[in-house]
Amino acid sequence: MIDVDVIGPERAVPRGLTPAGVETLCALALASAGVEEGHVAVEFVEEERIRELNRDHRGRDSATDVLSFPVDEDGPAAGPRELGDVVICPEQTEDLAEAVIHGTLHLTGLDHETDEGEMLALQAELLRWVQEDGAT
Repeated sequence: MIDVDVIGPERAVPRGLTPAGVETLCALALASAGVEEGHVAVEFVEEERIRELNRDHRGRDSATDVLSFPVDEDGPAAGPRELGDVVICPEQTEDLAEAVIHGTLHLTGLDHETDEGEMLALQAELLRWVQEDGAT
């Protein structure tokens, strides 16, 4: 089972994406990468907060759209697998569904900066499916 916590003021998810929609997108991205169990937290933050996180964790002093912080890798966990956190800045992204999928795919170990296009191809395929089916 996938457990998703949406974190933000009063669980506010911006621009029409519901907390249930965020959960659906996370579960879809995880399932597409073969992950069927675990916990994910998705937080929506302001530009200053994501800039701070980007600077502290990636050495880039600028705001960005989405950051992922994996916790439990593939190894055994004491309880339900803690997949990690996805932090999204709505002001920096044009498509929140894309940001949720992108950040969640990173939690599975996929990385568009080091692969040969597999992650972004999977992301595009998932977005097409979501848009066609109205899954959010």
